[in-house]
Amino acid sequence: MPFDVVRNVVEKQLGKNFDDMFEFFDVEPVGSASIAQVHRARLKLSNTDVVVKVNGPVLVEDTCLCFNALKGLPGPYIKWFLEKIGHEGLNNLLKAYEDKSAFAMCIFSLALGPGEEPITFVGKTAGKIVSARGPNDFGWDPVFQPDGFEQTYAEMPKSVKNEISHRGKALALVKEHFASASYTVQSDDSA
Repeated sequence: MPFDVVRNVVEKQLGKNFDDMFEFFDVEPVGSASIAQVHRARLKLSNTDVVVKVNGPVLVEDTCLCFNALKGLPGPYIKWFLEKIGHEGLNNLLKAYEDKSAFAMCIFSLALGPGEEPITFVGKTAGKIVSARGPNDFGWDPVFQPDGFEQTYAEMPKSVKNEISHRGKALALVKEHFASASYTVQSDDSA
């Protein structure tokens, strides 16, 4: 989460002015988990090094490319499959199978704070795995051709891809949720 949000959460949780508490506060978290970030800091009064765990809302995203013939693999491991075997290797995984169908899936999960049940938004696009076509500038886009289209994600104009993609569908659900929810939003008006 952005540092201004971290600062506000810490002040609210501890009930004190941030600058009065810390001599040093590392803005980059040393670690983060599902709904928390951990920052290194030094207390002003005692000059003691501490870690500060900041709980708050978090939105995370994951993307999968699932081959039906392989019962969903590579799924969430697609990034590592692609790094190790490339586009040609992805095609080779399906060489022994007639079924080249696949689906791309994007999942966003929103947790509003500790103990809160996450809200999940899933976008899915069916398609098939084809030989790599189009620019090689975004992951597995050159080998995924969505159903109803003659182009791979890589060959499509970005506006078309964004409208029909798994991520576009999931983001539409996130947007719909935020439009209907009554959250208090903080913003940095300095930009």
